[in-house]
Amino acid sequence: MKCPCPKGSDTKVIDSRESDDGKAIRRRRACLSCDKRFTTFEKFELRMPHIIKGSGIREEYDEDKLRLGFERALHKRPVPVEYVDAAVDRISQKLLSMSEREVDSRKVGELVMQELRKLDKVGYIRFASVYRDFQDVDDFRDAIKEVQQQPARRRRPA
Repeated sequence: MKCPCPKGSDTKVIDSRESDDGKAIRRRRACLSCDKRFTTFEKFELRMPHIIKGSGIREEYDEDKLRLGFERALHKRPVPVEYVDAAVDRISQKLLSMSEREVDSRKVGELVMQELRKLDKVGYIRFASVYRDFQDVDDFRDAIKEVQQQPARRRRPA
């Protein structure tokens, strides 16, 4: 690691500590030439896949956009934020574990529906009505029957 000052070409590590809940390492360094001290951070570089929309447009994976979808589906529903955060984390981990450079947005939508089905039936129906483009009451009735056949349960955050 080079020193930020123009003279320094080499540094030594004085102290290392975990940072950001173990997701980064904070290192205190000293320049061997000028003796100045500075701090560096090392973080994991995780490459999330690009999302291919139905129109063919490719977008970067956006966890905030995913969370917003959950929030809209679960608006005024009694689902703790921690459960939503855990669901978003599980989806992100599944996408990472696929080791694909690109993932179809339909796959992401199916993952969201799986998580919503576990969290809240009403939220699931709300999301499904938009995601599956319900056209009439029969579409809602079919989705409700599908949900009613499952035992009710809430998944705790992992």
